[in-house]
Amino acid sequence: MNFISTILSPVNEIADKLGANDLPYSIPIHPNLVHFTIGLFAIGIAFDFAGAFYPLEKRLFRFLALPVTRSGFHDVGWYNVLACSVITFFTVAAGFYEMILAVPLPGIRSIIGQNAIDTMLWHAIGGVALLLIIVVMTIWRGFQRFFWRKDYGRQVSWLYLGCGASVLLLMGLHGSLGAWLASEFGVHITADQLLAAGADLNEVLP
Repeated sequence: MNFISTILSPVNEIADKLGANDLPYSIPIHPNLVHFTIGLFAIGIAFDFAGAFYPLEKRLFRFLALPVTRSGFHDVGWYNVLACSVITFFTVAAGFYEMILAVPLPGIRSIIGQNAIDTMLWHAIGGVALLLIIVVMTIWRGFQRFFWRKDYGRQVSWLYLGCGASVLLLMGLHGSLGAWLASEFGVHITADQLLAAGADLNEVLP
């Protein structure tokens, strides 16, 4: 019995240190990385749009004495989409890890009638699908930059820009599931979990 207790003691110590979100750290990582994914992709598409419409904008830039170039816009577009593709692997990985450890508030349904498990399942499927889409968009963007349109002033096709705008809409819809997990089920929301456990927030939170 003492031998078993010795083996399990490190596990018990870790369990005792889990925060209100049942995570081994106080602040959830996934919600923060999500904003990197959305922000990087949105900036990438926005700057590629700016590069695509540069002939209409350049007089305004000259009037404002802004030393911008069309290739500069497309450089920002490419590197932001590339960075988004890399960071989204960590976003999805952190999401799965924290979802496995999550303990949603019981007996609650979202505004569309889903329970916590169904909402997490669809959020997970959507996250993996978006990761694959972002990777495909990044590969597509790379081929345009280095092969297909390297000699063109406009480095991206209109189809690419249209798909990019559509992906941003999908991110918004998918983000609603994550928002419901937080607002309705208390996932990643420390105060909700502490209140559910009957804790005094004034004593626990700084």
